[in-house]
Amino acid sequence: MIHTIKKAVTIFSLVIFGSALLHNCEPDADTLGEQLFLDGAAQGKEMPFDLIAFNINNNDSIRSDAAKLGLASLGAFDEAQFGMQKASYLTQLRLSTYNPDFGENAVVDSVVLVMKPTYASDSVKTTTVDDNYTYKTTADETVNAKKVVNTYPVLKFGKAKRTFNIQINEVTEFLKSPSDTVKSNQTFAFDNSKVLGSKEFKGDISSVAITKDSDGSALFTASTPGIRIQLDKTFFQNKIIAKKGQPELQDASNFIRHIKGIRISVVEDDGYLFQFSPNDLELIMYYKNGTGTTKTPATYSFALGSANTHIGQYQYNRGEAPVKNAGYNSTTGDAKLYAQGMGGPSIGIKLRQQTIDSLKQMYANDKAAIISAKIRIYTDASWNNSNYAKPTAFTLLRKYVDTNTPPTPIKIKTNFTNDLLKLAGVTGYTLFKAYDLDKNPAYYEFSVTQSIKELVEPGSKATDDKTETKYFKIDLGSFQSNTAGTGLAGYKFTTTPYNTSRAVFVGTNASNANRVKLRVTYGTK
Repeated sequence: MIHTIKKAVTIFSLVIFGSALLHNCEPDADTLGEQLFLDGAAQGKEMPFDLIAFNINNNDSIRSDAAKLGLASLGAFDEAQFGMQKASYLTQLRLSTYNPDFGENAVVDSVVLVMKPTYASDSVKTTTVDDNYTYKTTADETVNAKKVVNTYPVLKFGKAKRTFNIQINEVTEFLKSPSDTVKSNQTFAFDNSKVLGSKEFKGDISSVAITKDSDGSALFTASTPGIRIQLDKTFFQNKIIAKKGQPELQDASNFIRHIKGIRISVVEDDGYLFQFSPNDLELIMYYKNGTGTTKTPATYSFALGSANTHIGQYQYNRGEAPVKNAGYNSTTGDAKLYAQGMGGPSIGIKLRQQTIDSLKQMYANDKAAIISAKIRIYTDASWNNSNYAKPTAFTLLRKYVDTNTPPTPIKIKTNFTNDLLKLAGVTGYTLFKAYDLDKNPAYYEFSVTQSIKELVEPGSKATDDKTETKYFKIDLGSFQSNTAGTGLAGYKFTTTPYNTSRAVFVGTNASNANRVKLRVTYGTK
């Protein structure tokens, strides 16, 4: 008899979920099935089965509100397979203290918006910009020093060597509350006639350090490298300083209608996409106050963090790109599969009924129990461009009909796969593995062992689980962990709304040896 595979612990473990990418030449059987090989108990054999793989059209739209944006995307990227994708970011700003007192005769000197993009911290370039720098201490002493600039490349997806003109505009339409649902293609009015600030950005960010000449010790080290954008000081003089003591500055409700928000965008339509943390944005107003010739410098920081509305706004121009005619044929499948984050297409995978029937027959007649089942997909030749990194993050969900309480009409529901729900505690389990990412083609294998066993083998499905997987859905991005860091936040919480990757894969194409297949390893006694 084949050893019985015990039911795995049904917990979410952070050990998992596709972050481990192995670059082996050939995949191994799941740890789940290894016990079938012990002491000669079973012989393993792999058999491939064709699948129905198809594109899922998301209409270039996805939820991109505060609940979904772990990072904000900015930039534009235009390439042959997917066309143009452009990302802007909208947010409210709030006063850090309400009914603020700026003192007498306050005058704004400057206002700076600081963005902190994700960057390659291990690729620093250090340049001494001043060997004879004089540093003044808080005790008003002067120290001979050096001024050093550390420069880092921002992490990008697209054409790395492009210059962007980043632009800040005032939003003129209420941006809803932080808890409201917003789709990425929803538009909000903004004042396009007046630019509050702009910055030429060449793809790098820097920080400044000042070191003492005598012993090299640090006198000053700037905070996280970022992009500093000067904003219109007159705007803040009129909208903030001049409103001292008035209702507009009394509370949050009044203020977010007085200044409804800002929009950060790029002028260009091609280049690359990069990301920054919405909660790390800084907006600082530098001003002076006082009477006569005595003026006291002061600063006021606005709140741009988690209490605000955050919206990712994405525009697409598919033009004549192949993705426009991807097919979206869930009946017979599509020859090429297009996957793109931020509202682009997803991938659907269906089992053929004859595959299920064949596996059932093998189990009944030959006692062939499933040890491992994986969906293997290869990158297509049209995505063999070495300039674009291949994806390293995916989610896999199952679509099913709940036969416990059949709805009318029948509605397909979504959840984690039962592999993830039931096998997360098993050592070695991963949602997917990647192979040959440095080659063409690369390929990926998604673990669906438990899901296929439940369709084929009597007794594999829990007695209270009367649902049956209809198809699987693959997206670019990762599942997000919960706030406690003890597991996943839920199947709806992923990085897909701001994942900048995309790739083309081989789909259901009978003439292509790399077409999508289900690879089943089974054991007989």
